[in-house]
Amino acid sequence: MARLLIVDDDADIRETLVEVLSYDDHVVEVARDGLEAQRILEQSEFDIVLCDVRMPGKDGMELLEWARQHKPETEFIMLSGHANIETAVAATKKGAFDFMEKPLDLPKLEILIRNASEKRKLVAENKTLVRRAFRVREILGVSPAIQKIREDIDRIAPHFRRVLITGPSGSGKELVARWIHLKSPHSKGPFVDVNCAAIPAELIESELFGHEKGAFTHAIKQHIGRFEEANGGTLFLDEIGDMSLAAQAKVLRVLEEGKLRRVGGEKDISVQVRVIAATNKDLLQEIAAGRFREDLYHRLNVITIHVPPLRERPEDIPVLAQAFLEELLEEYGMPPKRFSPQALQALTKYPWPGNVRELRNAVERFILFSDKEITLEEVQRHFRSVSGSFMTDSPEIAHKALAEQWQALLSADSVEHFLDQAEREYLLFHLRRHGFNVSRTAEALGMQRPALHSRMKRLGIHRSEYV
Repeated sequence: MARLLIVDDDADIRETLVEVLSYDDHVVEVARDGLEAQRILEQSEFDIVLCDVRMPGKDGMELLEWARQHKPETEFIMLSGHANIETAVAATKKGAFDFMEKPLDLPKLEILIRNASEKRKLVAENKTLVRRAFRVREILGVSPAIQKIREDIDRIAPHFRRVLITGPSGSGKELVARWIHLKSPHSKGPFVDVNCAAIPAELIESELFGHEKGAFTHAIKQHIGRFEEANGGTLFLDEIGDMSLAAQAKVLRVLEEGKLRRVGGEKDISVQVRVIAATNKDLLQEIAAGRFREDLYHRLNVITIHVPPLRERPEDIPVLAQAFLEELLEEYGMPPKRFSPQALQALTKYPWPGNVRELRNAVERFILFSDKEITLEEVQRHFRSVSGSFMTDSPEIAHKALAEQWQALLSADSVEHFLDQAEREYLLFHLRRHGFNVSRTAEALGMQRPALHSRMKRLGIHRSEYV
């Protein structure tokens, strides 16, 4: 059984196909032209569209072109009473599953529908297997920014060897990098990711390029670096703006010559690696401050994809929240739950400083502590707990939350307790402003990074709870 949409300006053909295909247990809807079909496709999902080529207004070929951009998983079988080989070839090139001449051979049409359904099923199963194998989910969202990112990935993945992905922490830069890899000629090779911000400066060169036995203290055996691990595939350098200048110089050499030398080594090693870099920093500002090499920037910045923060695309929040809900319920083996409409609306009003990562963590908490429905009250309670107030259209609710926060501070049983709580709120405020990037927060506050870490630990601020 399949969900079918019949698009034809001939009422007799529509009625005949509905009668025949409904008898075979298909769910069938109809449209009189391409414009009506587009409106229906925007609101509902179909497995297969049976589409006439020539129609008034938007014809079948124009509808096919639109669907390949907006409904790529829907299969099209084109129908025409004025068929010729050129039309059939053109339809196939535009992505149609097959082409049939009128008058229609109904048994043959049923075979085509069955084959198209099987293809759609196989594509869906393959995506599931790929997602499980590479720990990668679809890039979800309906905003123009996300649609452009998906289009850019399809356009550049087969061709450009170097891509720079920009955007705040937690916005999904690694997911974009993984899809560029999966849609590239290197997809059968390894995908190796390195978080440059998480590796101490004194170890980054050994991590990237490897080292020979005895190259330094504790180098008791040869170590293969990440560039060599990624040979024949993709190396993802996350937060490259935090890489030391010395390591940047060596990365530049690999990009220019396709060769590297391990720490303590004496010979060059050739590698064929696609490098994708990502950063939450403004690299032009880093160049001006002398913290990033301009020549490396130009090598990396062949193509740029920007992933905007979640607060700039609130229309994506309900889509992501629903997807995370289904994914986590399956992961935990829990019974179905749903968001109330008011709860989903409330999610769109929160600024999400931790972006998509913070949203997923919030959904995980919701499913663990809610009943069958995640309510507005539960969402508001959660955000009061993490931010002390909640973004809302109601000034009364916001003022009440703020008053509750101050009352809690003033109820401290000692001056020391009050100062600790006030300091905690102060640090949380600035950490959120910088997406819980500890280095950037410390810099903004004029502190050393270890000192900020020490204060966070003393005040019970655990980054994993927010990001």
